[in-house]
Amino acid sequence: MGVVCQFSPTDGKPVLKDYIDVPEVYPAGRLDTDSEGLLLLTNDGGLQHRISAPGHKWPKTYWVQVEGSPADEAIDALCSGVQLNDGLTLPARVDVLDPPPTLWPRVPPIRERKAIPTHWLAITLTEGRNRQVRRMTAAVGLPTLRLVRWAIGPYSLDGLEPGQWSDVKIFR
Repeated sequence: MGVVCQFSPTDGKPVLKDYIDVPEVYPAGRLDTDSEGLLLLTNDGGLQHRISAPGHKWPKTYWVQVEGSPADEAIDALCSGVQLNDGLTLPARVDVLDPPPTLWPRVPPIRERKAIPTHWLAITLTEGRNRQVRRMTAAVGLPTLRLVRWAIGPYSLDGLEPGQWSDVKIFR
C-alpha cells in the first residue's frame, strides 16, 4: 500500500524499485496506491500482456472490507453487473467471507465507526477497469474501506507475508 506500481520514479512517491531488487521485470497489471495485495512481475512481455490485457480475462480475486451490511440485493447486483459511469460491468463472483480473513495490520488503519458494521467480501472479476471494485461496491451502497488483491488466475497470496515474494516458473 502506498506504492506506485511502476519502476520508474514519480514525483517523490515510493515505486517498486524502492522495494524490489530484481532486474528486468515489469508488473503485469497495477494496484492503486491505496490498495494492497498480490502483484505479479515478469520478464516475459507476452505473458505480461496475457495477464493484464482485458481480452484474456484472467480472473482477479479481491478481499474487500466494506462499510455496512451486504443485503441480498447488493450481492445480486454485484453478481449480475453494476452500471457505472463507463458502462455496465461484467458479472462478478461474490462471496461473503465469514469469518472475516485474518490479515496483517494496515498502516494507516482504516477508519472505523462504532455504529456502522463492516463485512468482508471476496469479489472475483474478469475485467480490470480503473478503481472498479471500489466503484462497484459504492454503487450498491457498500463503500470500500480496505481492498486486498488476493489472487490473479492460479496465483495467490496464500502462504506469503507482506513484502515476501516467490519465484514462479511458468512453462508453456
